[in-house]
Amino acid sequence: MIARRTAIKDDLFADVRRAQKADAITTPLQKIDQVVDFQSLASAVERVVPRPAQPKGGRPPYPTEVMVRILVVKRLHGLSDEQTEFQLLDRRSFQRFCGLEHSANIPDRTTIWHFENRLGKEGIDALFAELDRQIRAQGLEARAGQIIDATLVPAPKQHFTKDDKEILEQDAVPVDWKPAKRRQKDTDASWTKKHGKAYHGYKFTVSVDRKHKLIRRWVADTASVHDSQHLEVVLDDWNSSAEIYADKGYVGAEREERLQEQGYRTHIQRKAQKGKPLSACQERRNRRIARVRARVEHVFAAITQWGGKNIRTIGQARASFAMGMMVLVYNMRRLAYLTG
Repeated sequence: MIARRTAIKDDLFADVRRAQKADAITTPLQKIDQVVDFQSLASAVERVVPRPAQPKGGRPPYPTEVMVRILVVKRLHGLSDEQTEFQLLDRRSFQRFCGLEHSANIPDRTTIWHFENRLGKEGIDALFAELDRQIRAQGLEARAGQIIDATLVPAPKQHFTKDDKEILEQDAVPVDWKPAKRRQKDTDASWTKKHGKAYHGYKFTVSVDRKHKLIRRWVADTASVHDSQHLEVVLDDWNSSAEIYADKGYVGAEREERLQEQGYRTHIQRKAQKGKPLSACQERRNRRIARVRARVEHVFAAITQWGGKNIRTIGQARASFAMGMMVLVYNMRRLAYLTG
């Protein structure tokens, strides 16, 4: 019998040759590594949430820079802590990006979880501020006005009995809930409706500069809070233009008057009232604003594309941290694109 030919050939140096080919292919992680100073990010974290003291003889911790890089990998690829640990063991590109290529030890899921807890809101704010400083140092100042918008971030749905709901509405916890059950129940996430469809989870609002489409300010909250509550909170005072663009959800005569007194020029779409349709002039104005506002939708679409809007956390504090990492990783990718 004639043996069939095959392209598969055993080679003792196959791993080396595959690694050489992989090195020649530029990945998002490689691009990020080229433009982001992770050592400065780690220093910013150490200043606000210093590493806890270790008892003599205890296991030494992983460097902060390594752990920050791991969180970037986790969020960029939409991984759980368990999957992040596995991928660090399995994928050479992840090991190399995180500085673990030649390490005998790899951080496990518990180590990753504890590091996120250590960072908290102060840590994520420090990372965002330091990355923003690096972005501005590249000459990418906020220009041409800012676009304000919010997006919903789904969270795992919770199932409560009628009695549980009544107790939770009073900011209390049912007495029959054991500690283990309390840890698994997200009592912070809320429901809201958008275009007639119900959503459960959280919401984060961003200010994106019109010129570079970088997120300059952001704030997280539960889904039921109205978008308009966060407009002033996310305003970026450093933008070179006083133009503000927003959709109909932010309309309000008092707000617009107040912003104009502060020197801003508002471009907020008009909303038709019952029995009072918009005029042709208002419709044209809305379309002009919509062409500019579309740029912020590109931001949310980019985050969704790499799975960034998926969260698996319990509670608003950890959800806010996850959303902060969404913003951080998005800005890293955008910086890599703009400077590449």
